Amino acid sequence: MHRLFVYGTLKRGCKNHPHIAGQTYVGDARTAPGFRLYDLGSYPGMVADPSDLDGVTGELWDVDAPALAHLDDFEGVDEGLYQRVSVPIANSSDCTAAFTYLYARSISGLPPLGPTWKE
Repeated sequence: MHRLFVYGTLKRGCKNHPHIAGQTYVGDARTAPGFRLYDLGSYPGMVADPSDLDGVTGELWDVDAPALAHLDDFEGVDEGLYQRVSVPIANSSDCTAAFTYLYARSISGLPPLGPTWKE
């Protein structure tokens, strides 16, 4: 199993949650400071930002290897849209880091969001 942090359309109740349904929800979480969300239109993108003091809110999931491979494809990892990386988790007693998807393209001109994305 792999620990995964999701912050956008994969969260429970959001339009792309079926891609992660059947995996194990662990709980709500927040990254350590140093990450920021940007509005990409119908979905958010998270990027590393050393000036951020809040982190990003989302959910932790335990996903199996086939689900992680599917999510890599869904998130456009091979196309360079997102990259799967390990990020520090701030508020989980049993998790210090988790995989997530960071937006891999330019954020120039994109509006920043607060720490939480709501669909």
